[in-house]
Parts: sequence; C-alpha cells; structure tokens
Amino acid sequence: MKKIFSMAVAILFTATSLLAQSIEDEKETIKKVIQTAYVDGLQNKGNVEDIESGFHPGFNLLGVRDDMLTKYPIYSWIKSFEKRKEADPSPVVDEQKITCDYLLIDVTGNAAMAKIQLFRNKELLFTDYLQLYKFDDGWKVVSKIYYRH
Repeated sequence: MKKIFSMAVAILFTATSLLAQSIEDEKETIKKVIQTAYVDGLQNKGNVEDIESGFHPGFNLLGVRDDMLTKYPIYSWIKSFEKRKEADPSPVVDEQKITCDYLLIDVTGNAAMAKIQLFRNKELLFTDYLQLYKFDDGWKVVSKIYYRH
C-alpha cells in the first residue's frame, strides 16, 4: 500500500511539473507572437506578413474618446501602417524604436492576457492589455485596451 501511495505521489508531482512547464512554454510563445507581430511589426515598421500572423482578422483595438468606446479593427490599423511605411520606407532608427517590457502573462487553457509596457528611448508611452486566443494555427491577439502615459 505504501508503495502504491508513493508511486501515486510521484506521478502527481511529475504531472504537475509537466503542466507548469507547458504553461511556461505557452507564455514564451505568446511573448514571441507579441514581439514579432506587434512590437517589431506594427510599432517598428516590420512586415505585414508578420503582423497578420500574430493578429486575428477579427481583432479590435478598444479605446475611450469623449467618454465613448471606440473600436479600431486590425485591417484599418494595417492600412494605416502601410501608408506610414510607404511615406517613409526607411527602417526605424534605434533611438525611435519601441521596446517592450512584459509585466504579466496569464494563460488559462486556450485564453491568455498579457500586460505590457511600451517605451521609446526609455520613456514610458503605453501600458497595453492584450487578449489572445489559441487557434489551430497558434496564438493570436484578438483585442487590446491601453493607457497612454
């Protein structure tokens, strides 16, 4: 009986350890999606393919203006991005690059939330709350709310 109990405890600890590692792996994958599609892509004039790979087509940026909720869909944001890049195709210079601190990533099943801060030249610009879902083709940002500092 003692042997069975010991084996059960060992299996439980192994399963818990594997689950914790799996969540940490998911968090790292989410960071890569955010870094590639959002920070390097949209913020630092990356390429549209990288942006589209990390954002769901139904994505909306939600904001508040004049006490009203505003929505900015990803297709509008990409259109604006393309116009900005067309007007100035040169890469972003280092002192103008946006950098990101990952304050929190929380994962439950196929849903996740990331709290990040965006900086330019060490100046805090935004605190963003990104919501993600995991689809068959990976994690996608589905919405964003933010605070401008």
